[in-house]
This record gives sequence, C-alpha cells and structure tokens, in this order.
Amino acid sequence: MTDPTTTSKSAREALARGLNALQADPSVPAQLVELAAPIAQAMGALHQLERTQQLAPHADVALNHVRGALAQLQAQPTSHPAVAQALEAVASSLSLVHALSRMANGPAPAQAAPAPAPAQPAQPAPAAHPKTAEMPQKPAAQAGPPQAAYAPPQQAAYAPPQQPMQPPPQQAAPQRMSNPQPSFPQGAPAAGGMVARDPFAAGPPPQQPPPGFHAAPPPQASAQARASVPVPSPPAAANVQLVNADLGAHSPTNFYKGLSGNDIIDHGGLFVSTYVLPKIGTPVRLKVSLPGGYEFEANAVVKWTREDGGGDAPPGFGAQFTGITPEARQLVYRYVRNREPLFHDDL
Repeated sequence: MTDPTTTSKSAREALARGLNALQADPSVPAQLVELAAPIAQAMGALHQLERTQQLAPHADVALNHVRGALAQLQAQPTSHPAVAQALEAVASSLSLVHALSRMANGPAPAQAAPAPAPAQPAQPAPAAHPKTAEMPQKPAAQAGPPQAAYAPPQQAAYAPPQQPMQPPPQQAAPQRMSNPQPSFPQGAPAAGGMVARDPFAAGPPPQQPPPGFHAAPPPQASAQARASVPVPSPPAAANVQLVNADLGAHSPTNFYKGLSGNDIIDHGGLFVSTYVLPKIGTPVRLKVSLPGGYEFEANAVVKWTREDGGGDAPPGFGAQFTGITPEARQLVYRYVRNREPLFHDDL
C-alpha cells in the first residue's frame, strides 16, 4: 500500500511547481497571481497531514482546494505560459490527492455488511397467535373472585390515602423551588467568571449571570461576550492586504523575537505560516485570532520570508508591527507568557 506521507509530499511538490509558475514570473497579471491562493491552501492542508500523520480531514480539504484551483485555471481565457504550467502541475497532483482522500474514506464501505436484518420479522408470526388465545382464558376464570375482593378494600383504602395525598404535593413544590436555586448560580458564575477574567470586560459580565431563574441567558451572554472580544485597532491604510493569522497552543503561526532585544513588539513580530509569500517590505494588515476568542488587527510590514524547504519548518513570513493599540499589545504579552515565541536572527 502506498505510504500516505510519500504521496502527500509528491502532491505538494507538484503543487509547488504550479505555485512557483504563478509567483516567480513578474510578467504575470495580478488577477492571475490571485489563482495561487487555492493552490497554497491545498499545500497547507497537505503539510498539516504530514505533520499530524492524520488523513482526515486534511486529505478532503486538500482535494477540495485542488479541484477549485483546477477549475479556476481552466476558466482563464488568457493563454499565458504561466497559466499553462500551473494547470499542468495542479492536474498532475489531482490523482495523488484523490488517492489520499480514498485512503481517508476507505473504511466506510465496510458498513454495508449488516444485510441479514430483514430475516427477523418472519419469526414472531406463528408464536403470537396461540399465546394470545391462551392468555384471555386464564384471566377470564380469575376475573370473578378478584372483583369481589376488590370491592371492600376500595372503600377502606381510599379514605386514608386522600388525607396524605394533599400534603406531599405542597412539600414537593418548595423542594423543586429550592433545588434550582443552588444549581443555577453555580452554573452561571462559571460562565461569568471566565468573562470576568478577560481584560477590558471585567465590570458588566459578572452582574448579568446572577438572575438564576433564566437558563437560556447564560449562553447568550457568553455569545455576546465573544462578540465583544475584538479589541480596538489602529486605522488601516488604503490598499493594504489583509492577512489572517490564527494562533493556538501548537499552531505553526507564532510570535517571534529577534536577537537585538527581548520585546516581542519592538524587537520581534509575528510569523505567519503560509505558502503565499509577499515581498519583503510589503505593508500588510494582520487580523490576529488568539485562544479564547480574542481578535485584534494591527498594521505591520514584511521583514523576512521563509521558503518551503521540504523540512519540518513551515514556510511563511515574519511581519514586524508598525501600528498596534495598547490593548492588543497586552494580549500579545499574555500569549507569549504561556507559549515560548520563536527566535529569528535579525542581526
């Protein structure tokens, strides 16, 4: 059986040829350079597959991007040589990525085995008729004596139970009211506590959860808190590319600091893992997403790039911040306290 890692690397090399055909030639029009985006996204999905050694869901994600890139290249009316080279490279990778998708979805057809299920309804038909004929005969003979025995106890039994039946529901009602009182405040402050620890939102959130009689408001309050998580951002310059940067506990995208100083903002920046590499000196607008739902935007400039070398180090570019608010700066400092930043030799 073909090794998935080897197949993924072969497909990624073919896609890299197509990506290089569109980006290396300076005569390629700008609208054709935009066709590199789905190719780069497919390469990113294959890189995640090789890094995590998991076919699902990266194989299907890569296949969708390859198909999208192929369709866009085929729809171009121009006969530019770069388009022809990219089309040939992407088409050669399609069969490899499709093979990875089949590997990821291979065990699914085995579920068709449970076919003998329709043979079960034939068994209960003969046994049901004789049993139903015997059962009514026995209770018919016994029906006489129990009726005589039930008549006297009904009068004696109903008189006492009517008195105790009234107090229990009165006691059950306050118990039901008392039980939710401790349970609701215990659940609500948990959600409110998470919001209260978030900076810039410490005041209002803890006052909303205390009304414990409403079960629905806590998730709505958390959704509103997440919607208000984006912090103030500096104004964006005109005609600047917006770059999304998602950071997690083990994401390839991470902050970096140089050897000239220890401050992440003043002597470092943000490394964005991507196959679409802008030129050094290009101004960009970074949209940074942090764990916990925090988001902020900042202005930056590309300081260095890293090509795809086929190793463990992912390709991407390093951007140094040129405009960032104090609130966003505090979020960056809090993130690097929990995760060690990268080091880049800037000397």
